[in-house]
Amino acid sequence: MSTAALPITTFSSQANMVDLAGTWRLSDASGGNACPVSVPGDVHHALFLAKLIPDPYYGLNEELVQWVGERDWLMTRTVQIDAAMLAAPSVYLNADTLDTFCSVSINGVVAIETGNRFRRYRVEVKPLLKAGLNTIELRFRSSVQEIKARAAKLAYPIPFSTAGQKIPHWNLIRKPMCHGGWDWGISIFCAGVSGDLSLRAVRSARIEHVTTVQEHAVGRVTLKVTAELHAPAAGSTTFSVTIDGKIIRVPVTLAAGTTTATASVVIHQPRLWWPNGHGEQPLYELIVTAGDETVHKQIGLRTLEVINAKDAIGRPLTIRVNGRDIFCKGANWIPTDAFPGRQEGHYENLITSAKTAHMNMLRVWGGGQFEADAFYRLCDQHGIMIWHDFMFSCALYPADEAFLGEVRAETEYQVKRLRDHVSIALWCGDNENVGALTWYEESRKNRDRYLIDWVRLDDARGQTALTCDPTRTYWPSSPCAGPGDFSDTFHNDGAGDMHYWRVWHEGCSFDAYYEVKPRFCSEFGYQSFNSLESVSGYCPPEERNITAPIMEWHQRNDGGNRRINEMFSRYFRMPVGFAATLYLSQVQQAVAIKTAVEFWRTLRPQCMGTLYWQINDIWPVASWASVEYGGKWKQLHHHARRFFQPVIACVQQRKDKARPELGEFIEAWAVSDLVTAGAVEVELAIWAFDGVKRSSESFPLDLAAGSAQRIGQWPVTRFCADDQARRESFLQVTLRGTVGGVAISHANTHFFTEYKRCPLADATITSTVAGNAVTLTSDQPAFFVVASTDGIPGEFDDNSVTLLPGQPQTLTFVPRIGGTPSGLAKALAVMHLRASY
Repeated sequence: MSTAALPITTFSSQANMVDLAGTWRLSDASGGNACPVSVPGDVHHALFLAKLIPDPYYGLNEELVQWVGERDWLMTRTVQIDAAMLAAPSVYLNADTLDTFCSVSINGVVAIETGNRFRRYRVEVKPLLKAGLNTIELRFRSSVQEIKARAAKLAYPIPFSTAGQKIPHWNLIRKPMCHGGWDWGISIFCAGVSGDLSLRAVRSARIEHVTTVQEHAVGRVTLKVTAELHAPAAGSTTFSVTIDGKIIRVPVTLAAGTTTATASVVIHQPRLWWPNGHGEQPLYELIVTAGDETVHKQIGLRTLEVINAKDAIGRPLTIRVNGRDIFCKGANWIPTDAFPGRQEGHYENLITSAKTAHMNMLRVWGGGQFEADAFYRLCDQHGIMIWHDFMFSCALYPADEAFLGEVRAETEYQVKRLRDHVSIALWCGDNENVGALTWYEESRKNRDRYLIDWVRLDDARGQTALTCDPTRTYWPSSPCAGPGDFSDTFHNDGAGDMHYWRVWHEGCSFDAYYEVKPRFCSEFGYQSFNSLESVSGYCPPEERNITAPIMEWHQRNDGGNRRINEMFSRYFRMPVGFAATLYLSQVQQAVAIKTAVEFWRTLRPQCMGTLYWQINDIWPVASWASVEYGGKWKQLHHHARRFFQPVIACVQQRKDKARPELGEFIEAWAVSDLVTAGAVEVELAIWAFDGVKRSSESFPLDLAAGSAQRIGQWPVTRFCADDQARRESFLQVTLRGTVGGVAISHANTHFFTEYKRCPLADATITSTVAGNAVTLTSDQPAFFVVASTDGIPGEFDDNSVTLLPGQPQTLTFVPRIGGTPSGLAKALAVMHLRASY
């Protein structure tokens, strides 16, 4: 292949960098399947755009693309290098992310071999370059073949989860585990480039890392700024720090190799950063210059503590920001797309959706990846704290020195890269690896061997994390009791964080959530299907049945569709038709998660966090997500916007095992996350399904700041004298008032028995559209009323609502970023629970 056929980057002699982003030539190792590939970008996406593979998301096509991950791939281009660049003492290659086993050659000579997707690689390449045209080749060796080779050399088994994975032994390499599939994920064992890939000239020094430490005092923050510099030779430079209108310049004597430079800046009357719902998110621009390079960062000023000292119950997990205890509300985060080249395009909609639903925390889960810089910047801007796992999940791992060396290197790079993002709340070692010690026959029979391996792994990442970022807590594993206590808290709700999966995986009823009182529940979830609009994108009409092959293919949790269907029979009348089945699954998911969150919020301060599984999907699939792949909100996300409101009223109907004499009772609560107190009124109204309001009672309440207050506890018979009354009536709970000068309103609907036992009215719902506002009116009570606008990207400001006769509701349509509400009236469709059967 001649160099004339390759893309060319032109270098300006006035610059210090050649950006290698752009169009390269892709082919397999034999020269076949040639096509253009974008850098940054990945092999699968390039082949898909070139029509060399089908859409793996459609139908059963995933099986047709597995050969891609089994081959080696070449990305090649030529680049024009000016002699002025080569006059510099050093020219290095910067590669933020090469996935995963990549040999980088320049003019036919190997410059570096990589083997870890989570590391940045920098290598001196000046001796390999020449003035004029240079050929650069990236040869990606198959990760699948590398895994097989490593597995064949194991001295003893290293067990791994097989839930949804198509690639065995994925725990032997440093690559996102979910690339081989998960119980919500597609198997796309991709290769490619993410982030920056460039050649950079250095005349005095380059900046390896910039990190900061904040010291807070009354009326001021002292910001200590440190830069790690790397110089090709001894010399001198100026270290410059600019922030808040101040410029500090410090002369630095450079040694050949690594030199550290520091400077301190005092910021008076600092504007503090707060999590979403607790204040504003001011960010200061920090500019650091040293040698030939400049780094720009956005810095938020705040204190954050993780409170975990033993108390009367066990050990809490409380996040304290700027001296205020924060109830963490949010969800778990997985990679946004199986094609890495498309992942960043989903960030803004998803993080905006989290903020709109009153979330203040996302957990970056350990089977995924460290995200691109844009993700963390958006979380900083929107007040979304990040619980950040390191990338280990649901498996045991090697503990030989070569593997641990990779772990230390990736941990150092990622922690130094990310630690100045104000959104990062804590570092967590892994997902469920302590629990995994009990999952496998090998580790149960030889626990000492595998426990020692886990301790060695945890020491490698934990000590590195604490050395690189002593300002944050290192949480060893999720779930666990906390630093220094590695006990498995899967089934212990008294200490640390817990994962609670009995309702989904064991088929327990929704009121099983009332049996646990977590200090912080960092995982729990319930599945649903996608909307018909989304399903239509991957499933042809003849396959639209939940037991059809394609629908089962797009369900990666064994027995998942069956579980959804079985739970229908417990709570609902069986839906009629495919569309109604999809709709009802989303109702059921919302009810499940709402039950848990509302109860756990009433437990504050004993419980101080709920992160449901999960906010997003990696491809279109039946899953636990509240936002479908592509950005459409499921009903759960609309309910989350209500049950995560700063002030809510809720009720629980349950039995107290410790006090059986109470029988079944109703408890009403008001919960506030606000920092100010206020007067509210809570109304409990009994309605019949024929639309008659039978009775109501109001309870004035002085709602304390940051509190959960019980309004009252009564036997169910106070509201429903007998079983017939339970079937024929429902409870509407409404909270209104003013807190901190802001009007507060929240409504909740409670059924006294299973939905299937109630004579729901066949309500007639009418709609009126004016601009982007839709007013819905019903002649009878209607429940889980959903207004949809298929084909028009966006969401209503409220949805899946209860409509009462004589009480119309106006929903405002908010187009997705860059969209318009054009054609709203034509696209509008309305569904409610009674219409599902």
